[in-house]
Amino acid sequence: MRCARLFLALVLAASLPFNTIARTAPGFVAPFAKSQMVAAANPLAADAGLEMLRAGGSAVDAAIAVQMVLGLVEPESSGIGGGAFMLLFDPKTKKTTSFDGREVAPASARPDMFLGSGGKPRTKMEAIPGGLSVGIPGVVAMLEMAHRKYGKLPWARLFQPAIKLADNGFPVGPKLARTIKGFTRGANMPDIKARFYHPDGTPLAQGEIYRNAEYADSLRKIARGGARAFYTGEIAQAIVDKVHNAPVNQGGMTLEDLANFTPLEREPVCGPYRAWRLCSMGPPSSGGIAIVQILGMLQRFPASQLQPGTLSEVHLRAQASRLAYADRAKFVGDPAFVKVPVKGLLDKDYIAGRAALIDPAKDMGTAAAGNPPEKHAALSPQRSPVLHGTSHMTIVDKTGQVIAMTTSVESVFGAEVMVKGFFLNNTLTDFSLDPVLDGLPVANAPAPGKRPLSAMSPTIVFDPNGDFLLSVGSPGGPAIIGYVAQTVVAMLDGGLPPGEAIALPRQLNLNSPTRLERSPTNDALEPQLKAMGHTVTVVTGEGSGLHGIRKVKGGYIGGADPRRDGVVIGD
Repeated sequence: MRCARLFLALVLAASLPFNTIARTAPGFVAPFAKSQMVAAANPLAADAGLEMLRAGGSAVDAAIAVQMVLGLVEPESSGIGGGAFMLLFDPKTKKTTSFDGREVAPASARPDMFLGSGGKPRTKMEAIPGGLSVGIPGVVAMLEMAHRKYGKLPWARLFQPAIKLADNGFPVGPKLARTIKGFTRGANMPDIKARFYHPDGTPLAQGEIYRNAEYADSLRKIARGGARAFYTGEIAQAIVDKVHNAPVNQGGMTLEDLANFTPLEREPVCGPYRAWRLCSMGPPSSGGIAIVQILGMLQRFPASQLQPGTLSEVHLRAQASRLAYADRAKFVGDPAFVKVPVKGLLDKDYIAGRAALIDPAKDMGTAAAGNPPEKHAALSPQRSPVLHGTSHMTIVDKTGQVIAMTTSVESVFGAEVMVKGFFLNNTLTDFSLDPVLDGLPVANAPAPGKRPLSAMSPTIVFDPNGDFLLSVGSPGGPAIIGYVAQTVVAMLDGGLPPGEAIALPRQLNLNSPTRLERSPTNDALEPQLKAMGHTVTVVTGEGSGLHGIRKVKGGYIGGADPRRDGVVIGD
């Protein structure tokens, strides 16, 4: 009977148009497109992106349309009040570049800004809500920079799907409904209570129609006036007023802070993995360095020992992750403020030396940072709590331009305050809340004009000829690095298509106890890992939201994380 149902499902899927296949059976039938594809965290956002591609737009155009809709339908994760990193492959030049739209600390920021009574750091949950944690939003300026260089459609055209949805309303999706219901402390914040709760105190439920006329008005202003309409004028004044007059934790952002924000185009971080080459985001994100290090260490071991879900694969990846996370915590920060030893951390001999510390039969315990062969300051490792409100998209257009973009308001609903229909971020709590540890400064301590450390890891992998092979990324706070590394290894060494690799049960190590997502596979692995010396914690459901696309003969296949509302669509 089970085989008959499987056969019937496949027959039915084969008879449906592509978009329906992707939505009816995500991860079951690999979504396929011949010429262009969008993988994003919400069907309405993906539709907006595909609309731009069909109108002759570039992958950058599609990404802008996707982001504007995500800020409406998935406001708990990203939006124009937050920041983003975009990795872009240009098929004309076969070059990869990256755009940094990370939020920046205002001039009022100080190293001790999150210290409480007695000079001890406040908890992250205490520091998040209000105005103090809000960084200068970067995503709008970053998208405008990318559009000026790689856009094809008029800027204003890219905002139309989101404006229409905000005016007419849309049914609340499963993830937004779950988040509102589960985020009980949000009911005490005036903006969340007014927007997402009924007068009787009950939260909006899945399927209810949600409208946001203020957001539509903000988008109209930005569509007409470009990023300047966001960073100056009415919207900027509203942001400053909200930061200064937040119900808790008031901050000191000024109009000058907003007007002076500048996005950056940066060289990506790249490195080899067997016959392939991968690129990801460099500092102030730690994601690219860590992923290149993890895969560089795993090259020491044969692919047969890195098959998805096997004891050897989980153990070896956990050990490589320990070493990479140890380096991340000590050495990486905003390169404008800290001499990050990027070349040293990626030096092949240094990585080989780190790999030699891995015992295939035993967990090493907490790893120490290494001593990369490049001058760097004496710093103390920071501690990183795991909280996240982030989203990821991957897009390929008809020319072969590829976008991998991770976008965030940092925690769930960001700073829990809204301005003109969108949430402000709490990204400043991505700084180390304690600027000095064990008598040494922390690379990621707060400072005016500084970008906080991130783990966002939009990643693109190239085949031995230098052509695009696959792209993947995820939300998940510091765990993003582990999610992406696991998925890339599963696709390259395990040969899994994106959907299957993305749906795998998660096994993570952030240089702490090995974390297993509850599943039959991981239930079987738990006692075996403990026998190898691992301390294991088991969680029910991970916070990943991976999206990926892989080039195959005749087109592309994609995958969306079943843990969220994401879809893959294309032509």
